[in-house]
Amino acid sequence: MSDHLSPRDRIVDYAFRLGWAVTRHTPEAAAARVLENAADRLWRQRGIGVTQLEANLRRAAPQLDQGDLRLLSQRAMRSYFRYWHEVFLLPSWSHQRIVDTVVTTGEEGFRRRYEEGKGGIIALPHMGNWDLAGAWACLTEMPVSTVAERLRPEVLYDRFLSYRTSLGMEVSPLTGGGNPLNDLRAAIRRGRLVCLVADRDLSTSGVEVDLLGEPARMPTGPAALARMTGAPLVALTSEYRGPLLRLHFSDIVEVQPGKDGVRAMTQQLADFYTAAIRRRPEDWHLLQPIFSADVVAGVSSPGWSAVEDG
Repeated sequence: MSDHLSPRDRIVDYAFRLGWAVTRHTPEAAAARVLENAADRLWRQRGIGVTQLEANLRRAAPQLDQGDLRLLSQRAMRSYFRYWHEVFLLPSWSHQRIVDTVVTTGEEGFRRRYEEGKGGIIALPHMGNWDLAGAWACLTEMPVSTVAERLRPEVLYDRFLSYRTSLGMEVSPLTGGGNPLNDLRAAIRRGRLVCLVADRDLSTSGVEVDLLGEPARMPTGPAALARMTGAPLVALTSEYRGPLLRLHFSDIVEVQPGKDGVRAMTQQLADFYTAAIRRRPEDWHLLQPIFSADVVAGVSSPGWSAVEDG
């Protein structure tokens, strides 16, 4: 593992390499136990990534004492490694299994608007399994286009790009290519579904919103793209329910004019995320600072190269 990786990147790198090796050579149930044990091992070490996870979860469940918060963060790490397990299993799953693993609420209103032919935009938090959600969308006649940040090392990015493409997704690099916004606008013109992970601002152009009762910066990309294209925008959250993944669709976020309109639209996304995270905090996999107080205080490493952003 490269010395230059940030603590969060080290967890991503470790999970990716372990998941890649274990799921290719181990029966599914046994692999699940191996990855759960790996999650527990990292949780017990209580490195920077885990302590930041706990700081984020404290906002989601402020009623918990320190002992219960620690147990919550353990469940969150196990949920996060379940995500990785499924990431590596997905290419081997049948299309029917992918579709049958996903259940939804609130889907009908968005799908009606999407089927008008103007494409669609979904803004997701780092919650549940956004890759399984994307595979499900592709297999239910909503082909996905998205953006992915380049990984360190590059071989991980190449593997993950190939994996997502095999599921039917179009992936544009966040950096090192053309303007990803142009790619996303073109995708919408072709009637595709643009999916963007949107609970953490990776740029300097985000807006401050209220998330879980505290100021946090979120990207304006989903709202701006909806205004540019006229495509319907919704928030989408996902959570594990036993062997299933449940997707929750928000109502359509209506376009509002001006900078204040973009902020208001982004706040609507944040409000939907807040309700979902409070309902199922252990499925919120965010191990980097997101709240303004943490970013100012420099609580955790600012570097971010997680494969799931996009």
